[in-house]
Formats: sequence, C-alpha cells, structure tokens
Amino acid sequence: MQQEAGVGGEALEVWIDQDLCTGDGICAQYAPEVFELDIDGLAYVKAADEELLQDKGATVPVPLPLLTDVVDSARECPGDCIHVRRVADGVEVYGPDAE
Repeated sequence: MQQEAGVGGEALEVWIDQDLCTGDGICAQYAPEVFELDIDGLAYVKAADEELLQDKGATVPVPLPLLTDVVDSARECPGDCIHVRRVADGVEVYGPDAE
C-alpha cells in the first residue's frame, strides 16, 4: 500500500468537478496514475485498482510519491476543476477553492 500524501503529515484526497472540466488532459499528462480522460472527453480520478470513479465528487487518496504531480495538475488545469483537500477536515489546500 502506498503512503498517502499530506500537508503537515495530514492525509490528502483529490477530486474533479466535471462540470468545469475542459477536457484538456493536462492532469492525465502530469499524473496518469491518478487522472484519466474518459470516452466523454472529461477527466476523472482513478482508484488504486485503475477503475475510473465517475460518481460526482468521487475522491481518491493522494499517494505521497505523486503529490507534486497532483498539485501541478491542480495549478495548471485550465478549467480550475481539480480540488485537493485534507481528509480530516475537508479544507481545500490546492485548487480553485484553496485558502
């Protein structure tokens, strides 16, 4: 099992708002282990078993080795649709709603 990323040791999770996704695929280029474009042209997060999670608001843990790639995806996303938040309190730490 991969160690999950964290800010100050706290676990993080990531999700995509498909309503804002532009389908550019930048996230899948940065972190193909976490993001993938589906046949509808939108990006989704992937579970550890590679299954695309298509439920609205579906989240996956951010693996520690991929933290930089996931954060870069959130920062570079033209649709501002990638959200990275702390699991403990749900506060967004990277993405359009980050404080």
